[in-house]
Amino acid sequence: MRTENQPVYMIGVAAQLCNVHPQTLRQYERLGLVVPARVGAKNRLYSETDIRRVKQIQRLTQDLGVNLAGVDVILRLLDEMEEMRRDVERQMAEYVADLEQRMHKMAGGSKAPIRRDQTLLPVPNFRFTRRSRILDPEE
Repeated sequence: MRTENQPVYMIGVAAQLCNVHPQTLRQYERLGLVVPARVGAKNRLYSETDIRRVKQIQRLTQDLGVNLAGVDVILRLLDEMEEMRRDVERQMAEYVADLEQRMHKMAGGSKAPIRRDQTLLPVPNFRFTRRSRILDPEE
């Protein structure tokens, strides 16, 4: 089974999937906007994540008129936001688990009836949106 980050597309196929010239992909790589995997010294392999990123770059430059320096800033900010989102979700899960453990420990000596098949702390299952709808209108 293939993952989104598994590099599988040669530069020509990736260029076709993104509707760009292979030289455009090379330029994006030189600028650090996309970092394809390298197989040997010459062959670049692109993943689904790389393809999605190139499409984001195309949307920013062609549809929104952002220059490549601006694209670099926007993509870095989006990456940082995604990292923060994952960190907040991880911290929230740890916090809820810790509270559950403490509540079970406190209720252990109690004579009150407690349901063991449900959590003691009803916390809504929240998720932050992953990407901006502006950059990914298809999602």
